[in-house]
Amino acid sequence: MTDQRRAVLLALTAVCFWSTVAVAFKLSLRHLAVIELLLLSTLFSTLVIGAILIAQGKFKQVFQCSYQEYRLSLLLGFLNPFLYYLILFEAYELLPAQQAQPINYTWAIMLAVLSVPLLKQKLTGRQVVSLIGGYLGVVVIATKGDLMQLEFTEPFGVFLALLSTVIWALYWIFNTRESRDPVVGLFVNFVFSLPFIFCYFIWVTDFRALPIEGILGAAYIGAFEMGICFVIWLKAMKLTNSTAQISTLIFLSPFMSLILISYFLGETIEVATLLGLVLIVASIIFQNAKTKSA
Repeated sequence: MTDQRRAVLLALTAVCFWSTVAVAFKLSLRHLAVIELLLLSTLFSTLVIGAILIAQGKFKQVFQCSYQEYRLSLLLGFLNPFLYYLILFEAYELLPAQQAQPINYTWAIMLAVLSVPLLKQKLTGRQVVSLIGGYLGVVVIATKGDLMQLEFTEPFGVFLALLSTVIWALYWIFNTRESRDPVVGLFVNFVFSLPFIFCYFIWVTDFRALPIEGILGAAYIGAFEMGICFVIWLKAMKLTNSTAQISTLIFLSPFMSLILISYFLGETIEVATLLGLVLIVASIIFQNAKTKSA
């Protein structure tokens, strides 16, 4: 098998797993509070990423970071997984999965917006059109297509889903300062996030016996959504001779996710959800087309 075929296979594997996370979030939140899911999934992901580093013979690099790199990990760990997943899980608690998942997908558009003040980049005409199209898609989804009334079915949930895109975009902007092996950096970030998560857990809730269904859900989210998929995707990007071809595969994920949401969660997929998602994905593709041709 050629490296390109292996890259496509690995990328598709990651996309398939990422397509399941909206269902995993909603099912797990039936059994766990948001902070319980965050704590458990982060613990599982940290263990899985640590095991991957041991298997790769890179675990010693965790202890060879500079002071500046550890300080960066403190910031990145606060942003993700602590703040990002705390807000995202809260959004999923309030919204139907078919709304939360596509809205969260607009992080790529938010990344372009925040790059203007933080990275001193200019917002191009193409990006402005993408921004308008993407957030029009959000409005279509959040209002279930009733654009004349503009009545949001769950405004605070929509706000949290959009806020999560800000946190995720900030995480990737600050991650541009990262020079370590990406898996090493991710592991250190997650380790540094645990004190934030645990302190918040103690503050807002009490220890209790957790249902096995919730623990299994958190293990799946931590192992795959937060851990293994990241490593698989990195491997695919290293093997490919066409980053653009591999990157476009990610756009399969939200549509595959809607199929799973309908089947496993019993949500009737609204026409407005499909239209809004098409607007969001088309806007992201339109935005990225300039970069690829440059």
